[in-house]
Amino acid sequence: MSKYQLLYIIDNELGEEEKQAQVDKYNELITSNGGTVDATDKWGTRKFAYPIEKKAEGYYVHVKFSSDKADLPAEIDRQMRISDVIIRQMITKI
Repeated sequence: MSKYQLLYIIDNELGEEEKQAQVDKYNELITSNGGTVDATDKWGTRKFAYPIEKKAEGYYVHVKFSSDKADLPAEIDRQMRISDVIIRQMITKI
């Protein structure tokens, strides 16, 4: 079973319930594709070093997960790229 970490930034203009819904959505995406979420750490709102998409801050979330499927990280990345509320994402293998 391979271990991964996912760091993503949610648009800070969303409300708290909407941010939590996004966190739940991607955790559910991991578990529904045969992975397990080991830890979810919400870092909260942080300022960017430079403006990204004309925004000065975002809501950071760090997730550690495990999966036997080699294509799960690519599917998560694909889903996040087509989302309007995810500003940036990065998945790395531990």
